Amino acid sequence: MTAEKIIGDLKKKAFKPVYWLEGEEDFFIDQVVKYAEQEILPESEAGFNLTVLYGKDTDWTQVINTCRRYPMFAEHQVVILKEAQEMRQIEKLEAYVDKPLTSTILVVAYKGKKVDGRTKLAKLLKEKGGMLTTKKLYDNELPDWTQNMVRSKGFTINNKALVLLIDHIGNDLSRLSNEIDKLAINLGERRNITEDDIEQYIGVSKEFNVFELQQAIAARDMYKAIRIINYFEANPKAAPIQLILPSIYNFFSKVLMVFAAPSKDENTIATTLGVNRFFVRDYLATAQRYSQQAVERIILLCHHYNLRSIGINDAGTEDMQLMKEFVVKAMR
Repeated sequence: MTAEKIIGDLKKKAFKPVYWLEGEEDFFIDQVVKYAEQEILPESEAGFNLTVLYGKDTDWTQVINTCRRYPMFAEHQVVILKEAQEMRQIEKLEAYVDKPLTSTILVVAYKGKKVDGRTKLAKLLKEKGGMLTTKKLYDNELPDWTQNMVRSKGFTINNKALVLLIDHIGNDLSRLSNEIDKLAINLGERRNITEDDIEQYIGVSKEFNVFELQQAIAARDMYKAIRIINYFEANPKAAPIQLILPSIYNFFSKVLMVFAAPSKDENTIATTLGVNRFFVRDYLATAQRYSQQAVERIILLCHHYNLRSIGINDAGTEDMQLMKEFVVKAMR
């Protein structure tokens, strides 16, 4: 099941007695937990019939005893077990999952872990409950996910603003959602998010950021690259070298894969690289400006300067001086 499917069923009051929310991506788990905590019961019933427990502060017997209570002056009670991954002997909940009380809706947030599929508990959850297993989004899934999130709030976002937002935040979905909410509040009646909005409200310079540096190197624009590095030098928190070099490494690693792709068709390249088609033209253009040998050299330079940045074979050269050396050698 997906978070959207579970929330949709809850809205329709098509309740299951147990919802087990597990996996790597907290955002989707939090979505379901928030809805269950705030929306299933009306305020007049929640005071008597909503119980929130925490795994590190409770045990399996308390959870079962709470679930076996009958609701007061209502059809259902909601029991939410947060931080369930920290509760000892959680597998003992299988006795309740096997024979749940239909008037109780138990929601278990089991973050960062997955129940062992071979256990009786896992089999019972699949048979009698609703299971959500989450995973982190891949980089190539972020543009579509972010656009859909923006669209769901009644807004649109232009391509450069989308890239800036994703490049700055990465795949932290909770933070992405919060920043989109911040943008929505500040835009007022305007419905399109631009790079100017990202700069003003998120605090990312539309001209001086890791993505623009990466693009400058890809375009062999030495002047622009050095200008961006000078900005980083004057604003150390804007982009530390430990953030810059991995980004450049990842970009040119994908450029290298372009040379081995069976076709230069954009759809084929997107599949080969495992990226969103939105980014393919950047990789193709870079592969035309740099030879395969040059791209391999840049990847090795990333590794070399990363080692120097942490003091290996380097007497203490300033980070942005290292970046200037890197850029000069990368573009030669």
